[in-house]
Amino acid sequence: MNLGDAPLTPAPIVWEPMLPMIIVFVTGVLCMCVEMLRPKQTNNLIVVLSLAGLAVAGALIVLDWTAAVFHQPPSEFFGVRFGGSPEEAGGGLFIHDRFGQSVQLILIASTFITILFSEGYLRERRIPFGEYYPLVLWSAVGGMIMASTRDLMIFFLGLETLSIALYVLAGLNSKEKRSQEAALKYFLLGAFASSFLLFGIALIYGATGTTHILGIPMLMNHASADPTAGKILIGGIAMVLIGFGFKAALVPFHMWTPDVYQGAPTTVTAFMAAGSKAAAFGALVRFVGAITQPELIDAWLPALAIVAVLTMTVGNLIALAQRDAKRIIGYSSIAHAGYLLVAVVAWAHSRGSIGLDTVVYYLGAYSITTIGAFAVLSLTAKAGREGTQLEDYNGLWKRAPFAAAAMIVFMASLAGVPPTGGFVGKLLIFKDALDQDYTWLAIALGINSVLSVFYYLRIVFAVCVDEPDERRSQFAKPNAGMLTAAGACALAVLAMGVFTSAVLQTMGLSLPAESGSASRSVAQKP
Repeated sequence: MNLGDAPLTPAPIVWEPMLPMIIVFVTGVLCMCVEMLRPKQTNNLIVVLSLAGLAVAGALIVLDWTAAVFHQPPSEFFGVRFGGSPEEAGGGLFIHDRFGQSVQLILIASTFITILFSEGYLRERRIPFGEYYPLVLWSAVGGMIMASTRDLMIFFLGLETLSIALYVLAGLNSKEKRSQEAALKYFLLGAFASSFLLFGIALIYGATGTTHILGIPMLMNHASADPTAGKILIGGIAMVLIGFGFKAALVPFHMWTPDVYQGAPTTVTAFMAAGSKAAAFGALVRFVGAITQPELIDAWLPALAIVAVLTMTVGNLIALAQRDAKRIIGYSSIAHAGYLLVAVVAWAHSRGSIGLDTVVYYLGAYSITTIGAFAVLSLTAKAGREGTQLEDYNGLWKRAPFAAAAMIVFMASLAGVPPTGGFVGKLLIFKDALDQDYTWLAIALGINSVLSVFYYLRIVFAVCVDEPDERRSQFAKPNAGMLTAAGACALAVLAMGVFTSAVLQTMGLSLPAESGSASRSVAQKP
């Protein structure tokens, strides 16, 4: 069955659910206009405008959860729908649901916190370029698009919007060779991964007659009529998963991560580690949800499970040998991608018997923790220079005790120490893996969590010991933006660990339908 021959009906045209994306995009445009008129080297107005736009966009999503301020459309809107009567048809360019809104909120919060401590860092690094802020905002819009569509071409447009801005941001410090190398490496490998993704989309379109992922299950229901199309479809799925693997930094597509994290400006690295990963896993969940048919799941689910183990193991083992703090967290982000993939595999294997609360909860906890950690790491930027070796953070506990305390909280969360959000997130993943009879995945998760403690303790040790007399550490004076960002992240990480049930209930993703209000109680976890 080729869905290109299916009857087409117009999808509803509904603008309200797209308002958060539109607001963030327009804010970026306004920031670019202000940048052209601003006083030289002064970005304060741009910062305020960026934060205001993000706050309004985030507030709209929260209000929609509590007061249903948006018109509730059919599940998808814009474009055309296919498959019979309007009531039974599927399709459309965008989807309005709790999962997409949750990922959008994570992206908005990540962007907000990143911008909060960016200006002080950029001034210390002597790169106070006003165009930094619209690029970050537009990159966030790309991620929001990725999480809010089930059409592969719209997803690709969102991916490129996210990525192209990050290519520029990674090379923002054009006078530093490491920054130039990071931008070039990220661009070349990103283009290479995009070619896999596009080839996969082309194969899926050739097999199904549509770029909407709903065409995959519809084709598999009629695969006996055209076995060749089924084989083409499997090839397309493999290519698309490779593209996802690069963006999410899954092994063996992770090679770019530590070098780009180290070479890019620290604020860019923070946004890349949190926002880019949230967008990648948001889109991955959409795609995986469409390929859970028995004919397909037996082919790709074991492969993803093996990739999850390799990703968490390789990330943790290589992190143990690093001396650069940004590279350590870079390899840590690879390991956390493996943890998240375990949650995705368990959800896909359940075929609707568990919700997406674990995936979104862990994404939120990881994003907040990682941005907070990079906010503290940015303190070594001073007078145009920045030290990122572990020794460069010696004496931080004396110079900036609040920042050092916040870093201890962040490392505890990443390692999975109670009562942080990272601990509860790993507990939820562990429980889901056991519930779906993935005992070996749960064991691998536990072993790798123990391994990670060693290199997180090295960072804690670095910030808590005195600096040697012969090598004085250089720290910038903590500014209000950095202190606010670090404090808010630390408080949020602890609150997620203490008030877990309230967080899960607010997300409303515990039910398989992704829109229920019930939450899983932490007391039910082992």
